[in-house]
Amino acid sequence: MLLLPLKPWRIQISAADPFNRRSFPPHFIFGTGSSAYQISAADPFNRRSFPPHFIFGTGSSAYQFEGAPNEDGKGLNIWDTFTQKHPEKIFQGSNGNVALDFYHRYKEDIRLMKLQGLNGFRFSISWSRILPYGKLSKGVNRKGIAFYNNLINELLANGIQPLVSIFHWDLPQALEDEYQGFLSPQIADDFRDYAELCFQEFGDRIKHWITINEPYTYAVFGYALGFDAPGRCSYYNGCAAGDAATEPYIVAHHLLLAHAKTVNLYREQYKAKQKGKIGISLISNWFVPYSTKEEDIDAAQRGLDFMFGWFIDPVTYGDYPASMHKAAKNRLPKFTIEETEMVKNSYDFLGLNYYTSTYAANIPYVDVVNYVTDAHVHQTGKKNEIPIGEPTGLETNFVVPKGLQDLLVYTKKKYKNPIIYVTENGMSDANVTTVQQGVDDLERAEYIRQHLLAIKDALQDGVNVKGYFVWALLDNFEWRWGYTQRYGINYVKMRVMLVQMDLDDALLRFEKMPSSWTEEDKRRKDRKALSQIHLHLSIRFYRMF
Repeated sequence: MLLLPLKPWRIQISAADPFNRRSFPPHFIFGTGSSAYQISAADPFNRRSFPPHFIFGTGSSAYQFEGAPNEDGKGLNIWDTFTQKHPEKIFQGSNGNVALDFYHRYKEDIRLMKLQGLNGFRFSISWSRILPYGKLSKGVNRKGIAFYNNLINELLANGIQPLVSIFHWDLPQALEDEYQGFLSPQIADDFRDYAELCFQEFGDRIKHWITINEPYTYAVFGYALGFDAPGRCSYYNGCAAGDAATEPYIVAHHLLLAHAKTVNLYREQYKAKQKGKIGISLISNWFVPYSTKEEDIDAAQRGLDFMFGWFIDPVTYGDYPASMHKAAKNRLPKFTIEETEMVKNSYDFLGLNYYTSTYAANIPYVDVVNYVTDAHVHQTGKKNEIPIGEPTGLETNFVVPKGLQDLLVYTKKKYKNPIIYVTENGMSDANVTTVQQGVDDLERAEYIRQHLLAIKDALQDGVNVKGYFVWALLDNFEWRWGYTQRYGINYVKMRVMLVQMDLDDALLRFEKMPSSWTEEDKRRKDRKALSQIHLHLSIRFYRMF
């Protein structure tokens, strides 16, 4: 990407200069150009291309944003302890102890959202911030409750709708210590009690609840691969404890039961008076057959079943996909008759997180039995060395907007045309070391535009999409990637990347922009943080709407 010099320059041509248009042939064309990245004022694709109450938002999560891990009575969660005990599992050994300091800076960030034209914000509640020991019986932290009340009220006062995730992977460490968290069926009742506290304290203002964000990621990365907290996997993957053949299935089962009990409680006791809706957010790639062979076509369907169907089949139809029963056999837990009825149809809306697509090829034989190999699917982002889409900062993710449309249409056709919110969608930058590199963000603007076009096409296909939440509001702590992958629509100067003399500038927020900004605007952006700069309307991502 071309970066403009920091000092202005001009071409000087005097009035007497003989070098002018007459120096060229009569029909010589003098012009300029543009690219698909640039959107003109007359572009018919804008906010009016979407239904009247469509939500344009962005997102966050507690551990990735808040910081303040020991402040105001908060208890530890498994990410607090995992990053302290296993810094080697996180890029640069970083953690979320400070993160973006959202706990103290949320008002500044809400002002930024408002200026950027956002009308929705998705955040998660830290379980251990309001229940330090995970259980109602062990005490409620009123200061934690006050923080979320203040956050919600500030959002509403600025015309921004909150969409709240009850659980985004930060399980209280006390419950992990007591009964191994989601490996135990005990978790479902404690989760329901925690959720009820949220309904009681915040439900008068929250109209969209998400029980669990990405149960797939929590089960697979925490219990099959060992990358994420609590860091369990089979011994051959280097974990001290765990079993990748059974534990991911057990954890997923208990996540689903916790979800269903919570939805049942909300519908029976809170929905009528609070007039809200409750759902779940699921992540999935779109799987493209590697070839036209039947075995690869079947592999693509199994890929979807093991990533998406694992959760959406039970919450829609009450059981796991047939392909999972066939592959995992007795390692896949069974729902009782009562549980089936409780889990079935247990959402008012579906949150869908989409980042990329992948090719799927059949693997006829595997010599190791675990969740990852059970699907007999080889996933790859390239075919004949040609990537499935434009690369991003994360080597496994590619830009494939058509995959989002295909996933939305597939969900409509197979799962009763549910109400859908795209609750995460975004791309990462890597190797960004300066503010100027960070704010020159033409690719992200185009990524967002292309995926919004895909949603527009899905709407025309009859998919019931109600909103789009780009990930993320700010560059943040991206789990095992630490601060090395930047997904934010706003750049943050990360403490972990600064030398001691620059720490006064740590965590300043800078709005990212297309590189077509004037040089004067770019210099101003380099000099001053959010509270000091004039934000020009024409460059905001959502101002195309």
